[in-house]
Amino acid sequence: MARKERPLEGEDGPLRQFAAALRRLRHEAGSPPYRDLAARAHYSVATLSGAASGRRLPSLDVTLSYVRACGGDAQEWERRWHAVAAQLSAQAPQPEEDPGETGAHGTPYVGLAAFRTEDAGLFFGRERLVEDLLATLARQRVVALVGASGAGKSSLLHAGLLPRLCAQAPPRAVHVLTPGPHPLGRVRQAFAAHEAGGGELVLVVDQFEEVFTVCADPDERAGCITALVEEARRAGSRCRVVLGVRADFYAHCTRYDALVEVLRDAQVLVGPMSAAELRRAVVEPARRAGLTVEGALQATLVAHAHGQVGVLPLLSHALLETWRRRRGAALTLDGFHAAGGFEGALAQSAETLHASLSAPQQRLAQQIFVHLIALGEGTEDTKRPVAREELNQDADTATVLARAARLRLLTLDDGRVELTHEALIRAWPRLRGWLTDDRERLRLHRRLTDAARAWEALGRDSGALYRGTRLDLARDLAAGRTIGLTAGERAFLEASTAAEAAAGNTARRRARRLRTLVALLAALVVVAGVATTNAVRAEDEVTRQRNDAVAQNLADSATELANTEPGLAVQLGLTAYRLSPTAKTRDGLASTLMTATPAHAKEVLALAYRPDGRQLATASGDHTARLWRMHGTDSPVAEATLSGHGGDVRTVSYRPDGRTLATGSADGSVRLWDTTDPSRPAVLASLTGQGGDVRSLAYSPDGRTLATSGTDGSVGLWDVADAVHPAPLARLAGHRDAVRSVAFSPDGRTLASAGEDRTVRLTDVADPRRPQPLAVLEGHDSAVFSVAFRPDGHTLAAASGGRTAIRLWNVTDPSRPAPLAVLSGHTDVVGSVVFSPDGRTLASASDDRTVRVWSVARPAHPGLLSTLTGHLTAVSSVAFSPDGAVLASGGFDATVRLAGTDEARVIADACAHTGPRITRAQWSAHLPYVAYSPPCSGLEQRQ
Repeated sequence: MARKERPLEGEDGPLRQFAAALRRLRHEAGSPPYRDLAARAHYSVATLSGAASGRRLPSLDVTLSYVRACGGDAQEWERRWHAVAAQLSAQAPQPEEDPGETGAHGTPYVGLAAFRTEDAGLFFGRERLVEDLLATLARQRVVALVGASGAGKSSLLHAGLLPRLCAQAPPRAVHVLTPGPHPLGRVRQAFAAHEAGGGELVLVVDQFEEVFTVCADPDERAGCITALVEEARRAGSRCRVVLGVRADFYAHCTRYDALVEVLRDAQVLVGPMSAAELRRAVVEPARRAGLTVEGALQATLVAHAHGQVGVLPLLSHALLETWRRRRGAALTLDGFHAAGGFEGALAQSAETLHASLSAPQQRLAQQIFVHLIALGEGTEDTKRPVAREELNQDADTATVLARAARLRLLTLDDGRVELTHEALIRAWPRLRGWLTDDRERLRLHRRLTDAARAWEALGRDSGALYRGTRLDLARDLAAGRTIGLTAGERAFLEASTAAEAAAGNTARRRARRLRTLVALLAALVVVAGVATTNAVRAEDEVTRQRNDAVAQNLADSATELANTEPGLAVQLGLTAYRLSPTAKTRDGLASTLMTATPAHAKEVLALAYRPDGRQLATASGDHTARLWRMHGTDSPVAEATLSGHGGDVRTVSYRPDGRTLATGSADGSVRLWDTTDPSRPAVLASLTGQGGDVRSLAYSPDGRTLATSGTDGSVGLWDVADAVHPAPLARLAGHRDAVRSVAFSPDGRTLASAGEDRTVRLTDVADPRRPQPLAVLEGHDSAVFSVAFRPDGHTLAAASGGRTAIRLWNVTDPSRPAPLAVLSGHTDVVGSVVFSPDGRTLASASDDRTVRVWSVARPAHPGLLSTLTGHLTAVSSVAFSPDGAVLASGGFDATVRLAGTDEARVIADACAHTGPRITRAQWSAHLPYVAYSPPCSGLEQRQ
């Protein structure tokens, strides 16, 4: 039963009305417990219950997640949120004006911006780390300061290291630079200036990762690294080098022998601040300014930031916004909440900017912000400084830049524009949406930007212009509204188009001359034949390039039509694959061929095949489980509905003999069902005592033990040899939060459990009455939602979110597990992983609406095989049929989808799933430049 909420307090106003409306929405959805909403929305219980408390306006992202979890209309609520935010902004008292220059920024806190040298008087909490860096620099000539984004590396260099270096005797020159697009030139300038001035030099290269993200020339990148190392290490050198490196780019450094050699013993790692250090960072700047920090606010901030390595920019921004809402000389917890809280303050500032702009300016802001981000390739997205002249010079652009700079979201300095900090990418949901929605077009835009810059650098050499498919794709990009081109990019595109037209005219003139020569010089027929052959080859190449571009677009169209016109979608997907058999067109075709079956009234939360493969069990948020008769990828036939649970059914698991099915529910119970007669399933027993929602179930390979887990953080082991009289065996503790998944090893001796505490625990359960802990697997940067053993028992897969979404571990010796690989590619939380019966592939289901299939024949060297995009919403679960021929997935769109795993056979049989043949009108609508040629004859089509 859902806990009763406290009555709304305060006067009746827009905030209270908004909270009341959220509560009504939850009531209309059946008053689900906040734990259930948290599972659907991927926000904590406290965050979601706070959204409807009426004390403050929740962030837009939290609001929409709450609404979607309750089945509300997200678009309607987004409009409502903006209206309330505007009303509150108009009613709220303006933040107090700065009383004077307290620091370089006129405030005791710097917000998103890194501390500068002149901010040293406000820089507290990193004193020990500064001493470590100075000591290392005294011993080594090249030192790397390594830390995650948001750990405070730039601040430590500018406000910690530099003032100390400048104060040392004898005095030494200190030069600070960021690499930019041409790092070698900047490094050489620094060395040249030192030679002219003489003396000791400390060269500090901040944001060294720009050598890999902003510099596009691999030769210049290598030259820059060589110049830095050789200058520091040459005989008689009076130069030392400090590199500030983001941790996720450390592997890039290891590709250069010179860096590997010098950094082996010269690294200083930036980790999270201790509680005492955090308290100094919060309190001391305020004390220096004659202010106080309320004790409750201190405790809240330290609790949020303690143990978190990348949160310092969010902490600093929250403090700045709280200072602006101070009460007299005191920074208060109420002011902190009014600013939007720890994570919401930055998003609220960004949304304030967005709401202050006109519609054209909002589109321009989108173009500017995404232009300032370098898309990650196996790493997180990073900020990308650009020259001011790269952006348009109109009044609207100037307005967007000025307002963003005033809110300290952007930094305008030395003719450059950049994000003030990469924390904005993580904390602003709207920006994340912009990056996620059109990522491939953004990559095309980056390539166009680089090509235009290279064209300018080469004196507008015509040889550097776009031609063929690249030009077609760039023109399509320019025709869209979401990507805005700069003047330089437009000039490059216009020159490329003109060159193509000129080349076409030249080709036509050559053809006319050729015909004249053929008529006059028939004796030179061999020469004419050679010319004709070349022309045919050229035409074939043009046709191939056109087909590639058409096929990519057609694959996207087919995927979009799969749920509304499946027969047409298959024919378009098959045509795309035949035009250009690439990974994208193959995956698009496979996605259109997935069998989709509406399975429940609400989301499908879990599914499992019976060991003989002839039955599938599904669990749903509609409080039921269902049994389905299966026959390959044909639509499953419903056999029975299992009802009786008082909450969402979250997990299902078959006993290895296939006669008993276990179901686990949010009501805290586990039921064992006799499914020998699938048309009349019967309850054998009901288990209680797990504590909290039941999240996962797993039978041991011999079927005698059942493992259960739930939100109380424990794992229960039950003797189910007699399914009618189950008995508790043991309870495993150790996890600090909900346990989301359990799995037995194939030999039944080891149990893996995955928790929201970001760990996986391995336990020896050879004697289930006396389990013994074996090891704790760490490394995930968010909750772990699923674990699975490979059939050989040597490899374990664990799924979560963030950069470490899927990790593979060698568990041959479960007491000494070793990391094997990280599988990256999903763009959101991965909620389920499963190995194929032969162990050669791994399937993963994600909130990014995709199912991905990976090759893990060599677990240390996995690779992506295919990406299936059939689901309309988040995919919650995935399972292989026992023979490995079918991959089943369940999603929040309430459907079960089935895909054949033999791609060659699936494609060969595609025409049997198309329905009526594509008409000429349909063909012309999707392929206007390709001659009508239906992919299926009609005889092989199913009408």
